[in-house]
Amino acid sequence: VQLVESGGGLVQAGGSLRLSCVDSGRTLRTSAMGWFRQAPGKDREFVASVRWDGVTKLYGDSVKGRFAISRDNENMATLQMNNLKPEDTAVYYCAAAGTTVELQSLWLDAWGQGTRVTVSS
Repeated sequence: VQLVESGGGLVQAGGSLRLSCVDSGRTLRTSAMGWFRQAPGKDREFVASVRWDGVTKLYGDSVKGRFAISRDNENMATLQMNNLKPEDTAVYYCAAAGTTVELQSLWLDAWGQGTRVTVSS
């Protein structure tokens, strides 16, 4: 498994960003994919996860109603982030796990290098 994230950057509060994650190793056909984030000085925080078939999706409480995750194919997932807030500023990591619940609990099989998201007020 080789997860590669893209799409981070700097945006003003209220703006949007789209993160993508690709498994270049092409081994995640039946695994859940998703994201967690980590802000400076804080613990890792679950953001969202999606089942291998795109049907089941879970979200962290702080992003519900603003973020949307999708499974584009067996090796790619996308996180659409809308109405961004300064508290969303963090490094976002794409991750893989056996199930969406395991990913929510941060019981991870693999994760990427991370992409930085900065939201200015």
